[in-house]
Amino acid sequence: MVLLSFILSLFFTTETTSVVRWNTGIEHDFGTMPQGRPRAFTFRYSNTGTEPITIETVRTTCGCTAARWTETPVEPGAEGEVTLEYDAYKQGAFTKKVKVFFYQQKKAEVLTIFG
Repeated sequence: MVLLSFILSLFFTTETTSVVRWNTGIEHDFGTMPQGRPRAFTFRYSNTGTEPITIETVRTTCGCTAARWTETPVEPGAEGEVTLEYDAYKQGAFTKKVKVFFYQQKKAEVLTIFG
């Protein structure tokens, strides 16, 4: 029975440990934006692990959102950045989710911008 429990735990455990702490939170409200005038916000994170971490890629959901990020390894305890720029080419409310993939973590971190 113990062996069966161990084998099942191998299949049903999920990796939820994050290698970062988001110092600015994971959401940002741009509020009301003038149409056609892009605005940016920089999310800051700290490496909470014991090894350097590196962002593999950042995936946006459309061409209206651009991303820039720290491309060099971030040492333990040090801070890195992900800057998201949104271009409000259409009127109305928006919500965009952006996935940040680290080489050292299977599950993506999700950032949200809205306005």
